[in-house]
Amino acid sequence: MNKKTLGKDERDSLINNLRKAGRGGAGIAQRRPSRPKQKFSDLPGFKEMKIQRAAADLLKVDNPFFRAHDGRASDTTHIDGKAYLNFASYDYLGLNGHPEVIEAAKAAADHYGISAGASRVVAGERPIHRALEEQLAKLYGVESAVAFVSGHATNVTVIGQLMEQEGLILHDSYIHNSIVTGAKLSGAVRQSFAHNDYEALERILENRAHRHKRVLIVVEGIYSMDGDFPDLPRLLEIKRKYNAWLMVDEAHSLGILGKTGRGLAEHFGIDPREVDIWMGTFSKTLAGCGGYIAGSQDLVEYLKFSVSGFVFSVGLAPPIAAACHRAAQIMIQEPERVQKAQANCLYFKELCQKAGFDTGESQGYAVVPIMVGDSLKATVLSSRLLDRGVNALPIIFPAVPEKSARLRFFITSQHSKQQLEQAVEAVKDAMADLEANPVTIAQLAKR
Repeated sequence: MNKKTLGKDERDSLINNLRKAGRGGAGIAQRRPSRPKQKFSDLPGFKEMKIQRAAADLLKVDNPFFRAHDGRASDTTHIDGKAYLNFASYDYLGLNGHPEVIEAAKAAADHYGISAGASRVVAGERPIHRALEEQLAKLYGVESAVAFVSGHATNVTVIGQLMEQEGLILHDSYIHNSIVTGAKLSGAVRQSFAHNDYEALERILENRAHRHKRVLIVVEGIYSMDGDFPDLPRLLEIKRKYNAWLMVDEAHSLGILGKTGRGLAEHFGIDPREVDIWMGTFSKTLAGCGGYIAGSQDLVEYLKFSVSGFVFSVGLAPPIAAACHRAAQIMIQEPERVQKAQANCLYFKELCQKAGFDTGESQGYAVVPIMVGDSLKATVLSSRLLDRGVNALPIIFPAVPEKSARLRFFITSQHSKQQLEQAVEAVKDAMADLEANPVTIAQLAKR
């Protein structure tokens, strides 16, 4: 068989044709379909957000979120120069404006500067960090503690590090987003159990615990949307039975539960060392920003050298660490603040119930929701409350199920009985106004 050898011109022509085909020439290769342009407006939830904003515009209701407060927000606040009763801030014991807390922050800023300047593993360690962690360990009655720059990141990175694909994470269905996110990061099997339903928790453990290398149960000390808390003695029985770790998020229970504000363990008279992992935040009672883990020396030492949210993050700002350290000391020295916060919240809950309001599952500690039933109504009520001098935020879908939309009230030691009574009267008046002039989706559609 004779083979024909291509000449130079023929060879060059063939190469050019093949190159053209590689760029989409007909007969050799088909053009790849172009990808549609990526738009941020196509992200999940964007359209729903715009619909909510449009509905508020039709109702002439200002956006209740991202309102700028002119100064420190306590039992009262100023927005655009006008004074309001405030029920939307976490300053449970009034320590955010305490002169000794402010002075501690100023002194630390003068001595250390504002930033720690580096990860604590390398050059960001300061004596005030150790003092704060020693104070937290003492407060909890455990061996050690470690401070993080973000409360949300504390849960995400600690759970993400402690658990793995062979693990099982069980959490209350009302748990905070940070714990769910941390569970997803870990790669472990994650399952929720019905809120405070310990029989459901046991059924899951009975069926699944033996299949997993590690098991973690996570609950909150006070649930931030509902104001109730778990049965710690029962949880300890369960965790011992199945050799699981128990983690309690005390973001809203430190300073609120217990005679001196030490939290869930003090409330139930339980040895805090029986809980494997105590987590909390500095942004509520302790008047700062960030998060912490308290527990055994082994736990804390491991976290300090392994958790990405600590190792690869700058250390807590020294002025914040100093402020939180002093706030924790004052909380213990002045237990009357804790007792006043507890009494105020119980009184407010009683007032609400006497007025016929549904306060959901609140036990009368820190948080009292007034259940409304749908997001539109909750948003309108919040706006009409602001018109009456009361700042209380709506909690709407998707933060809670649509039928569970509510107004949420944070009650502090700084509120007076007169302020609490005034707030309830304002809610009654706003609700009566809304009943007389109802707002529905159908009305908005007509507009």
